[in-house]
Amino acid sequence: MQRIILHCDLNSFYASVECLYRPEIRALPVVVCGNIEKRHGIILAKNEVAKKYKIQTGEPLWQAKQKCPSLVAIEPSMGKYMKFSKAAREIYLRYTGRVEAFGVDECWLDVTDSTRLFGSGEKLAYTIKDTIQQELGITASVGVADNKIFAKLGSDMKKPNAVTVITPENYKQKVWTLPATDLLYVGRSTGQKLRKIGLHTIGQLACAEKHVLRGLLGKWGETLWTFANGEDVSPVLTLNHEVHVKSIGNSMTTACDLKNIEDVKIVFYVLAESVAERLRHATLVGKTVQITIRGTDLCLIERQGKLTCPTSLASDIASKALEIFKGQWAWHNDVRALGVRVTDLMAETDHGQLCFLQEEAQRARRQVLEHTMDAVRGRYGHYAIQRALHLAKPILKANPIDEHVVYPVSFFR
Repeated sequence: MQRIILHCDLNSFYASVECLYRPEIRALPVVVCGNIEKRHGIILAKNEVAKKYKIQTGEPLWQAKQKCPSLVAIEPSMGKYMKFSKAAREIYLRYTGRVEAFGVDECWLDVTDSTRLFGSGEKLAYTIKDTIQQELGITASVGVADNKIFAKLGSDMKKPNAVTVITPENYKQKVWTLPATDLLYVGRSTGQKLRKIGLHTIGQLACAEKHVLRGLLGKWGETLWTFANGEDVSPVLTLNHEVHVKSIGNSMTTACDLKNIEDVKIVFYVLAESVAERLRHATLVGKTVQITIRGTDLCLIERQGKLTCPTSLASDIASKALEIFKGQWAWHNDVRALGVRVTDLMAETDHGQLCFLQEEAQRARRQVLEHTMDAVRGRYGHYAIQRALHLAKPILKANPIDEHVVYPVSFFR
């Protein structure tokens, strides 16, 4: 039986929600962007009016205002967006139990069996789209196809508030004429490689020899060929599907440039505490620490190092991050942003390498201490308890746990 897959994309999601709460700005060009004072002034979303000024997601606010001086800029409010995202998913679940999130504003739905109750895939798409508009006050575009890749392409073709159906009979006319970069996971770099060998459209990619693509892109080339020919058979996973976590991390662009190792140490401890708390929440420990450093010249470097033994302690993570930083950064420039990530994860109950290089009793006390800090912050807020390091020189005022939201965005599980 041929599958029927929908891809629902909430249009201009962040901006649409903000306009819903503030009706007086609906007719104005609106963007949602980070706080400029914290140097996070990047466009995250824009409404339909702002799109007419060619404003792009990801560009800095100052550049967008050159295109449209009357631009209304609003800081993001993740609590509101998550509320609407959850409400939209509850609508999807009325029609099928197979709903897979792809970010906060997109979902795939497998409605193959649901059509017996609710009608064709196209009819269901219109029903869901109209229900979202009536109940939530925002719009959605829906793509209908027999696979996830083409369903997503369909939702991107017509916006806002539209339905696009791609079938085995019409996909060559609708899909193959599109640029290859419209295909999921064909980014700028891959697009350039394809153009160098004369592959500009999805159709040209679909008709290329597999061995040519394999030589150009490795195994990934065959995957893209499969996507372009509509042969993707990946299932729609349920929302409660358990995804294997490969790493846990956090990063931050600081409000001011970091000019010395003490400043860097403070930021590493702030980030390490958020990473460690999330590790403990997931009952995981990690064996490798990765750091990213972005200087004021905007160049990014990434380095990593092995821990003595698996850990979920912020002090271990921060100390290792600082050790790696000292060995890699020569202070030719000040530091603009830092990131910390823990990889090589394992369950904290698994047997790992025993630690002979430190006092286990002391380590156990630190473990109890950090769990206690989690409990205090969970009840009274992040700032209820802080390290003296942060109080001595409060160069950073940030709540990395509450401000860092993780969304499922990977197509491959």
